[in-house]
Amino acid sequence: MGEKRNKTHLHCTVNGKERDNFVPDNMLLVDYLREDLDLTGTKIGCDGGECGCCTVLIGGAPQHACLRLAATCQELDIETIESLSDASRLSALQRGFHEKLGAQCGFCTPGMIMAAEGLLRQNPNPSEEQIRQGLASNICRCTGYIKIIESVQFAIGELKLAGNAT
Repeated sequence: MGEKRNKTHLHCTVNGKERDNFVPDNMLLVDYLREDLDLTGTKIGCDGGECGCCTVLIGGAPQHACLRLAATCQELDIETIESLSDASRLSALQRGFHEKLGAQCGFCTPGMIMAAEGLLRQNPNPSEEQIRQGLASNICRCTGYIKIIESVQFAIGELKLAGNAT
């Protein structure tokens, strides 16, 4: 006989849209986002909280979606990489990664951008060291991080010119 799986009624907001789903109690947030909501911008890398590819914002703070059970996100606001741009315009961070070549293979890019987004919401004018600290839980296997730092700095400059925050 098969194992009985308990489910939880999850009510949360994902990318500004209220969601009501029954999710298995053992389902990870990253799997809920990718499998149930088809938000595949959130990547699965190490599946153990070491690489940061799955970084999303929960209540505005960067968190690894592979370390969080979906059922624990009751009534929370979750943002994925898909929330940052509208249909026709990239966010300042997305433009920065494009303009300054912050993405090599691109696999870590969504997690890097979400970690940077969380940082810039808390500190709209971080130093280079603060950017490095804000991205410390995200790993890129392709770069030496210089282009990633420059991408975030580009976005900071863009936001200053625009006179607003991310």
